[in-house]
Amino acid sequence: MKHATVRLDEAPTVVNAGIGVHGVSTAHDVFRLPDLWQLHLYHYEGALSLGQSVHPIRPGHVSLVPPNTEVHFHYRGRSEHLYVHLRLQDGGAARVVPVMQDAATESTRLADLLRRAVTAMPTSPPRATAEVWTALWRVAELPKGVEAGRRHPFVAAAQAYVEEHLAGPLSVPDVARVVGISHTHLTRVFRAETGLTVVSYIRHRRLQRARHLLLASTLSITAIAAAVGIADLQAFNKACRRELGASPRDIRAAGPAGRDGRGL
Repeated sequence: MKHATVRLDEAPTVVNAGIGVHGVSTAHDVFRLPDLWQLHLYHYEGALSLGQSVHPIRPGHVSLVPPNTEVHFHYRGRSEHLYVHLRLQDGGAARVVPVMQDAATESTRLADLLRRAVTAMPTSPPRATAEVWTALWRVAELPKGVEAGRRHPFVAAAQAYVEEHLAGPLSVPDVARVVGISHTHLTRVFRAETGLTVVSYIRHRRLQRARHLLLASTLSITAIAAAVGIADLQAFNKACRRELGASPRDIRAAGPAGRDGRGL
């Protein structure tokens, strides 16, 4: 097994968290949790094997193993790791996560989160759950390279910049300059990964945010248009009709029944 399918839309149930110390009396352990996931952050060198898959363990590596999976740990002397045993909910969107990853620079942040979970677990399980949930999202979003389905780093940087600047002017050359590549290069990689042009993506995200504000807030339509970077009301009206299928006023009048789940 090289990958696990996880669902993180709902908070996990943390059953146990602690610091495991192994390799003192034996160089090999076999471990299986019938009903629980295993999340480990390692501080040692060794190996983890699941069936025919063997994964090197190094300091800063993190593993996420599904329930009822027999795991073989191979140690090289005293071996210490942070661990969490948890249940994940069945609902929500599925994410494919490598069983073993190098957390690299993110390992320090993960260690802080998991240590806080360990110390909170005896007196405040909800706090421990919050720390673990944050850690799980970070594990799910560790860089894996384009080939493994991770967003291209230039595309990810462009999308992050767009999200932070939807209320202001946005142009493809400006985004490309912030990302640090040419306009042409950004256009090519963005379309290859998302199927959209940068301009189409900006328009889509602006209108999805507008939909949310129309349905969930009491902001005036004028204020919402400005908040998504389309200050001209006529242009905003046309954009809503084209992208969302109705005028801003009609979307708001539909209320919760007008939600279709996109961007909300």
